Amino acid sequence: MAGFAAARPTHRVSGAELVETFGKDAAWLKTRSGIEELRRLGSGESLVDLAVSAARGALDDAQIGAADLVLVATCSQPIGFGDDVGRQLNRPAFTVNAACSGFMFAMSAAADQVRGGSVDTVLVIGAEQMSAMIDPADLGTSILFADGAGAAIVTRAEIEQDAFSPAEFFSDGGAARDVLQIEDGRTTLHMDGSAVFRWAVETVPELIKKALYRANLDANEIDVFVPHQANLRIVERVRRAAGLDHAITADDVRTAGNTSAASIPLALADLREKVDVAGKLALLVGFGAGLTAAAQVVRLPG
Repeated sequence: MAGFAAARPTHRVSGAELVETFGKDAAWLKTRSGIEELRRLGSGESLVDLAVSAARGALDDAQIGAADLVLVATCSQPIGFGDDVGRQLNRPAFTVNAACSGFMFAMSAAADQVRGGSVDTVLVIGAEQMSAMIDPADLGTSILFADGAGAAIVTRAEIEQDAFSPAEFFSDGGAARDVLQIEDGRTTLHMDGSAVFRWAVETVPELIKKALYRANLDANEIDVFVPHQANLRIVERVRRAAGLDHAITADDVRTAGNTSAASIPLALADLREKVDVAGKLALLVGFGAGLTAAAQVVRLPG
């Protein structure tokens, strides 16, 4: 990964505001999810603008003028969203939708595009307006989901230096998909939070172990752990079960909420502001609706 960056909405929603209509308080929300506040698009803000801002920040971070190809991971936007972002960047683009795992699927696709010789540089963007997909009266979703965009750069130099391990994927398109979906006839997200929690803490640690095997690494060799920021309780349970207690762990969910495909690059950018992660080995894992999951080891830019 040659560079990365994030762009966040300016509108902050406090934990107290999120749960007030449900007769709960901020302490209850923090205990249940780790969330203290989150960000949502405000009046006059555009997700396309956020995505382009994150993209240009990643290009600047990598000291690259432009990428050959743009991959946009999103589940909250229409099909043409990726084209709109690519047009702003004056580059060809396509969209990947694997929900909360989308950024990881896109990162792996980007690395393979470079390995295959199609391009030398790929810009991967995760961008979501999850606030457009929630029912404000639904306690299970309205207190968790948020908006934002993040981006990362994949280049031939990183591929040649083995800075990207092969990714490990998981998908269960059977009855499990019903626990997190937009049901037929509805326009808002429905989630069985308890079922998602159980699935994540049982499935994701095993996926991580398989990803580490593919990277020929042990868990104790991982310096940084950046999981999808679904819920802090899930993050902590997965970290322990995967043997990653020692690793520097992203906790951007505290102030960003669940931003689906945008959460991993947002969390990476937040973590870099707090600690020195330059040149370290990072285990990235996305998981969520589908149900899908993907994990990969990357070397962070030095």
